[in-house]
Amino acid sequence: MSHNNVLLLPELLESAGITEEQVTEWVKQDLLTSLGHSEDGVNFFSPGEADKARHIRDLFKLGYTLEEIRRIIRKVGIPGRQSRDPATGKSPQPLTIGILSERVGISPRTIKHWEEKGIIEPDMRSSGGFRLYSEVYVYLCQLVRDLQLFGYSLDEIKKVSDHFRTFLSLQESLDSYPRDEAGTHLSAMQKEITTLSGRMKLLKEGIRRWENLLGKKAREITSIERRNHKRRIPLEEKGQ
Repeated sequence: MSHNNVLLLPELLESAGITEEQVTEWVKQDLLTSLGHSEDGVNFFSPGEADKARHIRDLFKLGYTLEEIRRIIRKVGIPGRQSRDPATGKSPQPLTIGILSERVGISPRTIKHWEEKGIIEPDMRSSGGFRLYSEVYVYLCQLVRDLQLFGYSLDEIKKVSDHFRTFLSLQESLDSYPRDEAGTHLSAMQKEITTLSGRMKLLKEGIRRWENLLGKKAREITSIERRNHKRRIPLEEKGQ
């Protein structure tokens, strides 16, 4: 799965045109900062670190030493660096389980339960070993919650979430699966969409029935309340 708000080490190397040895040295010299590592141990970085890496690379080619580059960065920063989200003004960062649960409106325990069921999988960990999630997991967790409202069991939701992850992989690179296997996955997704669409149709019809029923009963209750308010109070109740 692709993570729009982080760069795995190979992506950083390709984006900045540098070597793994250079990254290792620059991290060691505090010129670059790794956010943590993925489940398979690969370091990942914020998108802003790619801008910094390219700037360091250019200064290094001009003959500056690492110590001189550190002073330059500390004094003037990174020219043209665009590490902030234009919409929010904030630097995008991986989400901890606590932040993810707040964004979705569920408890961290629920997210851990979904992990145990294989519905979601934390694909990154911080340097301290804490689970980290990319922004796409906010949307995925919202979908999981919606499917529960549609009456799906967790086993059924696991099947849908597997389709969702496969779809993201195919969308990113059609060559991520052999032709026949990709076709099988896509056909299964279309079938699942048809099934879910049918359930949603029934749910919408049920919602409309309940909206009409509740609206009608609310009006009837209001009418009864008014009638009750106008009733005369019996003499024995007045004397109490």
